[in-house]
Amino acid sequence: MNHMSSRQAPEDEQGGGDPPGDLRSVLVTSVLSLEPLDEDLFRGRHYWVPTTQRLFGGQIVGQALVAAAKSVSEDIHVHSLHCYFVRAGDPKVPVLYQVERTRTGTSFSVRSVKAVQHGKPIFICQASFQQAQPSPVRHQFSMPSVPPPEELLDHKALIDQYLRDPNLQEKYLLGLNRIAAKEVPIEIKPIKPPTLSQPQSLEAKQMFWVRAQGHIGEGDMKMHCCVAAYISDYAFLGTVMLPHHWQHRVRFMVSLDHSMWFHTPFRADHWMLYECESPWAGGSRGLVQGRLWRRDGVLAVSCAQEGVIRVKPGVSESKL
Repeated sequence: MNHMSSRQAPEDEQGGGDPPGDLRSVLVTSVLSLEPLDEDLFRGRHYWVPTTQRLFGGQIVGQALVAAAKSVSEDIHVHSLHCYFVRAGDPKVPVLYQVERTRTGTSFSVRSVKAVQHGKPIFICQASFQQAQPSPVRHQFSMPSVPPPEELLDHKALIDQYLRDPNLQEKYLLGLNRIAAKEVPIEIKPIKPPTLSQPQSLEAKQMFWVRAQGHIGEGDMKMHCCVAAYISDYAFLGTVMLPHHWQHRVRFMVSLDHSMWFHTPFRADHWMLYECESPWAGGSRGLVQGRLWRRDGVLAVSCAQEGVIRVKPGVSESKL
């Protein structure tokens, strides 16, 4: 990855310090590490595969952004990406990433990335990069007031708590054990975790603290954006089902497109608040929007995604 010293994230503003130890994040050393094959041609391999046995969309987005970032100079940073998932990814074979240098301008540069498996594109992406340009026109929403991550249970502890609940319905046991066995390279702490012993429909909103496992460091802002791209797709589309989760059983849920806008420097290996909401669903599609906040209240990243969601007709989870 290219280094970008002029866009380093302010260490003291984020708070929390570095994770203990000097273990390099597996997201950097493995998941987002691409093998160069030729100029603007890279090969990516897989780390974590969801239970659907499809490639994790966040991995493809993150790897594609890594490939695009390798084709731009050090003094510009990623400001947005827009991508489409066009075919299901095969976790049994690597992904080839082909980069096209669409435009290299004075202020803005655009790169097109095509991810290929079995000779066919599975994913296409446009990434735009900008040279830093200060402006007096500035504003942002206010960060929601939530408990700090130190006061909340992480995903693993939360699942252990669910599994110890004597009132837990048997139908959840298999799924929870399967989730607990996953080696996901990110840490998650939900703000208001659902109560599985008393299922209820929820508002189409959720928030959780999230960060990459391990240490990334502050020197390479482009890599933090790539890690945020990976993180942003985890549990994002599931926000759509919060008002319907107990009435319908999901048969098929997959991302159609994904967009991100990077506003200001941040550390993806420090806790960030991921605020997700779904303003609309219908016609077998659902829209989600998200905001990644730094701990100091600065809005770092905005995200949007639409996905296909199909449920089993006439099947209520309460009857399973």
